[in-house]
Amino acid sequence: MKIDQDFLGIGWSFPPEFNKTEGVVAMTTDVEDINNSLNILLSTRPGERVMFPNYGCDLQEMLFKPIDLTLVTQMKGIIEKAILYHEPRIDILSIDIDTTEELGGEILIRLDYEVRNTNTRSNIVFPYYREEATNK
Repeated sequence: MKIDQDFLGIGWSFPPEFNKTEGVVAMTTDVEDINNSLNILLSTRPGERVMFPNYGCDLQEMLFKPIDLTLVTQMKGIIEKAILYHEPRIDILSIDIDTTEELGGEILIRLDYEVRNTNTRSNIVFPYYREEATNK
């Protein structure tokens, strides 16, 4: 069975890296490109991308809400909806939200997924910080 590489995509590395001697941009493919796309999607607020006003995942809406089962369920729903509309290459297997470090201002979002075209399973852990940057 031949895998359609066009479906998996190729894109700029994130954060972007440039090779000045060769005059090229570092590129990523396959699962690495999907992981980069997921990180961008989860960290972008809707409305930030000029030509794609609906692109993003509005996790910042949850910033000052108390962490309870309702909030965790809402976060999962926001993530599922964003991936459903903006990342057609994967199927979500599970979303786990780890709040054990909430007092330190960090929530870990573990996303297990399957690449549709290859049935390859993979995951990412996205750190969501509930505090602003400070010098502690």
